[in-house]
Amino acid sequence: MPAENAPVGGNLDDDDYPAYTMGRAADVLGTTPAFLRAVGESGLITPLRSEGGHRRYSRRQLRVAARARELVDQGTPVEAACRIITLEDQLDDALRLNREMRRKLDERGADT
Repeated sequence: MPAENAPVGGNLDDDDYPAYTMGRAADVLGTTPAFLRAVGESGLITPLRSEGGHRRYSRRQLRVAARARELVDQGTPVEAACRIITLEDQLDDALRLNREMRRKLDERGADT
């Protein structure tokens, strides 16, 4: 396989690789490009731009947008849904950090 083709195979497995155009992302999510723009304008996701300036989305970003869509489908305004997801992510990070710190404290206690 030629060297210039090697990164492409790796990119297909990369959750952060911006493989989806706005139209394709909207189709996958069953939503509209306007919804994706609104989620982007809220700062929840930041799509990368192609050389031509078109928005490109990764699988990770599509999962986040899908969560926002779930909340919107339940009647939550887009901006509130984006804020909720941001707070959920912050809580997950804080809980993970708390677990790590407790584990380190437990290890220190076992060493003394």
